[in-house]
Amino acid sequence: MQMKSPYPYWFIAPAAVVFTALFLVPTAASFWFSLTNWDLFGFQFIGFENFVDFFREPFLIKGTTNTIIFAVLTSAAKTVLGLLLAVLLTSGLFGQGLLRSIVFFPVLVSTIGVGILFTEMMHPTDGAINVALAFFGIDGPGWLTNPKLALYSVALVDIWRGVGLATLIYIAGLAAIGQEYYEAARIDGATRFQLFWRVTVPLVRPATTTVIILSLIGGLRLFDLIWAMTRGGPGFSSDVLASVVYKQYQAGFYGLSTAGNVILFLLIACIIAPLAWWFNRRELDL
Repeated sequence: MQMKSPYPYWFIAPAAVVFTALFLVPTAASFWFSLTNWDLFGFQFIGFENFVDFFREPFLIKGTTNTIIFAVLTSAAKTVLGLLLAVLLTSGLFGQGLLRSIVFFPVLVSTIGVGILFTEMMHPTDGAINVALAFFGIDGPGWLTNPKLALYSVALVDIWRGVGLATLIYIAGLAAIGQEYYEAARIDGATRFQLFWRVTVPLVRPATTTVIILSLIGGLRLFDLIWAMTRGGPGFSSDVLASVVYKQYQAGFYGLSTAGNVILFLLIACIIAPLAWWFNRRELDL
């Protein structure tokens, strides 16, 4: 039997080395250190005690609930708005090249910079948003100081910042749809809405899968924008799992915070893996 040549594997070796060094090794180390009580000078193996303590954290349930709400809300909004904007920006609209740049521009801005900017704009008395509302006689709310609004205010900012990437993905998906599908539907007397619902939506399903998966992953692990705008407050009303983990790290509970990171990793994997499998299965059934 002829031996298979190892030559092709040399092409993937550099990527495999980088992937192992930057992902597999840190992931394995995180799982190990989550079972220890560690600091910069050493560690002590304590088994699953960190996980038990983490689940006893009084605001863990609140942080988990906020994480899921935030991820689902922002992902759904980016998917819907991204598709609608993509259809609009590929319809031959005047100046659509400039409009595409404007829509995509927030994606290029630093998340921390966006957080600081909107923190000032959402100030309850001096913020530009409430000042503009006051001009029309509307008493603006405390966007970031009201416990009932803080999480949703950050979600709105995240949607504004991320919808440009969703739009770009959908524009690429729309460009791949052959015009013969639309021509055949028009011959059959399809209206504009029917063209959108019966032709566009089904045929951009691969783009929809990409947008939903990327948005959910980003929403589930989001930390920087929430920390820049609310630091999990007021109180713990806008805490998410990532901010709970960071607060444990700040307090010096390194093993506990590592266990929290492992829990967050497993949560993302348990949500994304079945969802990606389901979406891919539906695409194969088309």
